[in-house]
Amino acid sequence: MKKSLTIGLAAMAIGITAPVFAAGDFWDRLGDRIDRRLDARGERRDDRLDARGDRINQRLDNLADRAEARGRIRRAERLDRRGDRIDNRLDRRGNRIEGRLDRRGDRINRHLDRFGRG
Repeated sequence: MKKSLTIGLAAMAIGITAPVFAAGDFWDRLGDRIDRRLDARGERRDDRLDARGDRINQRLDNLADRAEARGRIRRAERLDRRGDRIDNRLDRRGNRIEGRLDRRGDRINRHLDRFGRG
């Protein structure tokens, strides 16, 4: 009894969900939704890295301005170069994160394309 009930429920679940998955563009819509989520995640991370870079640059610019006001030109130039290096590093980090999310989205789309064909 228990076994036949389980088999019946499983068959019913397959019967209900099969038409949904068999719909022409179900997998495309799912892939698009996943792409939008990954893009939004990348944008949020990029915004956070930009904000962090801006805060660090502002702090280093203030220190450089103070050093220049005191006549310490070399220190001010060194602080400016340091801010540029940090900004470049954060940009590269953002590009790596964005690339990783893009590759993940591409991999998911390829998988859904293969899965949707069968």
